[in-house]
Amino acid sequence: MLRVFGRLLSDEDALAAIRDKIRQELPSLANLFKADAYLLKKIVASAGTLIAEVEADAEHPMRHEFDRFVKGFIDDLRTSPDYAARAEQLKRDLLARPELRGLAGDFLSSLRSFVEQDLASDQSAVRRHLADMFVQVGKQLADEPEIRADMNQGFVMALASFVENQKSGVSTFIADQVRRWDILQLTRLVEINIGRDLQYIRFNGMLIGGLAGLALHVGERIIFHN
Repeated sequence: MLRVFGRLLSDEDALAAIRDKIRQELPSLANLFKADAYLLKKIVASAGTLIAEVEADAEHPMRHEFDRFVKGFIDDLRTSPDYAARAEQLKRDLLARPELRGLAGDFLSSLRSFVEQDLASDQSAVRRHLADMFVQVGKQLADEPEIRADMNQGFVMALASFVENQKSGVSTFIADQVRRWDILQLTRLVEINIGRDLQYIRFNGMLIGGLAGLALHVGERIIFHN
């Protein structure tokens, strides 16, 4: 804020506006002697000296006064019903203004257009920054086992909570899907998941079935032809 005020004192348009305000408040006779210019010069010089002193002294009383004001303002925003009502009304007034909605729409459209054009370019800044960001994240994860452990624990807790909340819905979804399967689809899924074991089962079944059939045939011949 000190830098902002410092730049304001060197801004020609701002100084001209201050001088016009001084001229309006002075008597006409004083303006004949260019008192407005003199007062403006004194005001700018005094303000510049004060800003320099405050900027150079971290314990300046004006800094403490500003801190006190800011803390009090924060407390009022947090606890005062009047401040809360004013802030809510200000928010509603801003959101109700068509200029704000138009500005937000224009901003989003411009942002989307910029991103689409950038991603279509061979020298995409968005892709480059995202790649650099992911590389840095990967390096940090590789170098920080504590972060990896915290992330893994967070993932496990989040997944456990999700499964606990959704297990009834998941079981119902799976049951509904299985009921919709036909016999060919079910057989294909069994073959895919069991794999080679299914071939052994088929072979053993064929061998046992053949031996059982042979034994029955031999028994039939012995019983009915003797």
